[in-house]
Amino acid sequence: MTISGQIVDIQNKRVFKGEITIKNEMIFSIEEKQHDTETYILPGFVDAHIHIESSMLVPSEFARLAVKHGTIATVSDPHEIANVLGVEGVEFMIENGKKVPFKFNFGAPSCVPATTFESAGAVIDSDAIKKLLENPDIKYLSEMMNYPGVLLDDAEVLKKIAWAKHYNKPVDGHAPGLIGQAITKYINAGIATDHECFTYKEALEKLQKGMKILIREGSAAKNFEALIDLASEHFENMMFCSDDKHPDDLMVGHINKLCARAVAKEIDLFKVLQMACINPVKHYDLDVGLLKVGDFADFIVVEDLINFKTVQTYIDGELVFDKENVLINPVSFKNLNNFNCNKKEISDFRFESSTKKIRVIEALEGQLVTNELIKEALILNGNLVSNIKNDILKITVVNRYKNKKPAIAFIKNFGLKEGAIASSVGHDSHNIIAVGVSDEAICKAVNLLIENKGGICAVSNSEEKIVPLPVAGIMSDKDGNTTGKQYADLDKMAKQLGSTLHAPYMTLSFMALLVIPSLKLSDKGLFNGTDFKFTPLAINN
Repeated sequence: MTISGQIVDIQNKRVFKGEITIKNEMIFSIEEKQHDTETYILPGFVDAHIHIESSMLVPSEFARLAVKHGTIATVSDPHEIANVLGVEGVEFMIENGKKVPFKFNFGAPSCVPATTFESAGAVIDSDAIKKLLENPDIKYLSEMMNYPGVLLDDAEVLKKIAWAKHYNKPVDGHAPGLIGQAITKYINAGIATDHECFTYKEALEKLQKGMKILIREGSAAKNFEALIDLASEHFENMMFCSDDKHPDDLMVGHINKLCARAVAKEIDLFKVLQMACINPVKHYDLDVGLLKVGDFADFIVVEDLINFKTVQTYIDGELVFDKENVLINPVSFKNLNNFNCNKKEISDFRFESSTKKIRVIEALEGQLVTNELIKEALILNGNLVSNIKNDILKITVVNRYKNKKPAIAFIKNFGLKEGAIASSVGHDSHNIIAVGVSDEAICKAVNLLIENKGGICAVSNSEEKIVPLPVAGIMSDKDGNTTGKQYADLDKMAKQLGSTLHAPYMTLSFMALLVIPSLKLSDKGLFNGTDFKFTPLAINN
């Protein structure tokens, strides 16, 4: 088979008219040859860090959307499903991904659970990490979110890193805001990357100290604008990633959109494509072709080098996307889950108090970090309640693995004027998380998820809407287009209820992520992520 086009040679920084010959899944030859074809051929895009589960799709369905945008491979951390189902969940992701022609590269989840301050469905200790890293399908040790454990020389944390070094596999980082001597020690432990930088200055320091920086642009966390200006000088040590990408966003675009935005900012084309196509393959030693003779025939055909609209996608020489047609067939799979709690009563969400002031989580648009605010409490009949007028709403995290009393706190910037929204996607332990204008609405939303054993939902005074997520309570068993449209409808309803956030469900899902400062809520209580300890909701002074 031969393919003609304008060939983009990233490593030699040239574009030339030529012809590629493919034999036995490999590139047999690349020849300069005149022709009339105006499309461009380049290596496929690689998402350098993503949790496939965040798309609410199983890997095989994720692939069917991603190839439309020229993505041929991912570096995938399966810690979402691992927090629910342990090693069994990781194995499910690997096996499901193998059923389609797409290059998933999974890591061994380093932090299951993410902290000891929350209830997860499983534990993956250093012995289990060793067994996972022995598996050739596991390419690296996934993001070491427990940076306090690294800094405090926690024995179990250091064992996990040591096993990665033993098997000569990279260690991914997660160090939001870490600078100075702290980041130096973190890097010296053997941690090579970070995707959590949210300022230019922070990313520059980490680059100067030898880290590779991933520019993250997901559905909630968006750091492209803050970091892209580093690319001109530091492109050899930078990559693009999504981290978390909801299905409606994935329907519209992926890494191709970041390339288009970077080129529009006049970043050199070849530097942009090195970040998007080359650097992840080399850093993680992936079995992904880079458009050279003898490589796997993994490449894409795009209309131009401005918008990077994909015309065709090839993986191992197989045409998997052709002019709007996805040529990957759906595959069957068994739903796995871990949901074991009873429905709640409205009284479960009461918070008896006489305090005058409370700590409030301030959610920030486009960020996973939050602020801690001190606000006036609103009390009715001895119960702390949502203050709709001041947009200080009650938020809860409900343990889905055992019957426990819900944890209660308050949050600003969700903007709801009616009803509640809830999700069983609650990073990283994936308990139920809900925010609403009243205890009644919150209870209704939580129980809707319990009835369905997982999902995301919205409830109003007159309507209930849910996207069921029966696979581990975090993924759909439907195809990507169906799930994407269902999610878009639900997102629309959340905004009709008053939410002003760009991605209210994605933002909600991170309000239980304790490893990102400063104030978050676990199923065990309100947590100060800066001091790494629980903190009281009420301020009694």
